[in-house]
Amino acid sequence: MWIELRDGYRRPVGEVEIDPAQQPSRARLAGEDREIFLNWDTALDDSGQLRRCLSCGCRDMFREKAYPPIVGVIVVLNYAGLLVGAFGGAENTLVWVGMIVLLVLGLLVLVYARTRLVCYACRTAYYGLPIARYHRSWDRSIADRHLLPQDAAPEASSAAAAGGEPADADAADVLAFDELQREESIA
Repeated sequence: MWIELRDGYRRPVGEVEIDPAQQPSRARLAGEDREIFLNWDTALDDSGQLRRCLSCGCRDMFREKAYPPIVGVIVVLNYAGLLVGAFGGAENTLVWVGMIVLLVLGLLVLVYARTRLVCYACRTAYYGLPIARYHRSWDRSIADRHLLPQDAAPEASSAAAAGGEPADADAADVLAFDELQREESIA
């Protein structure tokens, strides 16, 4: 399983590759000397499939297709080929061959795109694992429950961790949000 980890503010932390059968509690980030802790408590269902986020413990996860970045280039070139054909520039055999190659590339990308599992709360993504059928596509009503506060400042939570008091009302909101996240992960 390959994991793209994100923190509580959805910022990228790093990537890690693990064997879910071993359920390691710590893993070393790819290309870095840092280790992260993975929360396996009730993370797997009875069939051994992931049901909770290993990073934040959130129960709400969704499946989505992970397209490679080249898809945008292929789409733009396909539209350019469409315009060339619409304006009569497709009389050349080389243009036809190029348009067919782009069409085949686009179809191959669609067919071979990997499905990944993503956490609603922290947006950590999981690749290369069997995904349970109860994980559905992205749902706005569930995503609305996992919104970050608009003025989410990472400095506020670090001040709280150091035992300091929040400097203003916005920082207090961030601290309340962090408390809610902790309570939700415990439940």
